[in-house]
Amino acid sequence: MQAQIEKLAAWIEKSDKVVFFGGAGVSTESGIPDFRSESGLYNAKAKYGRSPEEIISRSFFIRDPETFYAYYKENLLYPGAKPNAAHLKLAELEAAGKLRAVVTQNIDGLHQLGGSKTVHELHGSVLRNFCMDCGAAYGLAYLLDPAHCTDKKGKAGSVPWCEKCGGMVKPDVVLYEEPLDGSVMNKAEAAIREADMLIVGGTSLVVYPAAGFLNYFKGERLVLINKSQTEYDRRAGLVIHEAIGEVLSAVSHASSS
Repeated sequence: MQAQIEKLAAWIEKSDKVVFFGGAGVSTESGIPDFRSESGLYNAKAKYGRSPEEIISRSFFIRDPETFYAYYKENLLYPGAKPNAAHLKLAELEAAGKLRAVVTQNIDGLHQLGGSKTVHELHGSVLRNFCMDCGAAYGLAYLLDPAHCTDKKGKAGSVPWCEKCGGMVKPDVVLYEEPLDGSVMNKAEAAIREADMLIVGGTSLVVYPAAGFLNYFKGERLVLINKSQTEYDRRAGLVIHEAIGEVLSAVSHASSS
């Protein structure tokens, strides 16, 4: 892998408009399970009797918010997670003027916590929540506080309610059956189009429309870093089948040696 690391470091050195496109594999090293891994959240199907895709869909959220939130809080929220080597390296590259933007499919907010400033969150963020009636904004702590999960009739449950108007609070994440945010999509597309180097990490590139963003890249330095193969491997000039944090840490070591 050393030769690949050296090539990656050399490409970064030559580039001025690097963009990183990442998926779930970026966060697994922070202890957040991959939604689609065999040992990941699909195991919850036995407990809830439904597929995760159904539970975290827009229609199910409206129909049965209590079950939605029970599943959501148990399986999608990791408030104790910390940024890992990948998050920190990307923030370092941005501070050095190399990295122009992070485009992420993750909803955990770890890129910002790690120090990244320009982050386009295609699927939203668990850190933002809003009242569906009055639009009041709430952080993750509000969502997790049982005191805010008692409805107008005094019944306690999993659903958070707005302290201002009593409306139901919804996470600012893109559920199944919901479109991606147009503004975020446009910014992500523009960043990738203008990039002279695109690093894709921790994603199997099977989720659309997000995976289709790679088609906007017109540069010559396309790097794919993922533990398993992807259908885009043949298009990349550099492919590394290793953990993203391990690879970026090695790049840091190589560039300083």
